[in-house]
Amino acid sequence: MKALVSTLLVACALAAPAAAFAQTANPANTPVTRAQVVADLTRLEQAGYRPVANDLNYPDDIQHAEAIVAQQQAQKTQQAAPGSTAVGGVAMTGSSDAGAPVVASVSGRSIYAGH
Repeated sequence: MKALVSTLLVACALAAPAAAFAQTANPANTPVTRAQVVADLTRLEQAGYRPVANDLNYPDDIQHAEAIVAQQQAQKTQQAAPGSTAVGGVAMTGSSDAGAPVVASVSGRSIYAGH
């Protein structure tokens, strides 16, 4: 029984670091460049946000400006491709050959050649 508990503890100790460093390829986790921060601040200022050191309405002001920017972005994407989105916002810009007839090979080679 002691050997089983010891083995289990060692296995957990060895598996913990692997789980601690697991990361996903999420764009939200990528670092933001200085140019992106400046561009975001410029968009917020154009939406009416004025950053000052002693703003009493800070959270409300920036949230209002962010909502305006988000609405403008949504309008731009809708104008860029009206009606090109399907359910869930998936773009419908591709094409498909589903149902197309199969073209026979005229080279005389087997379809399994090279495999």
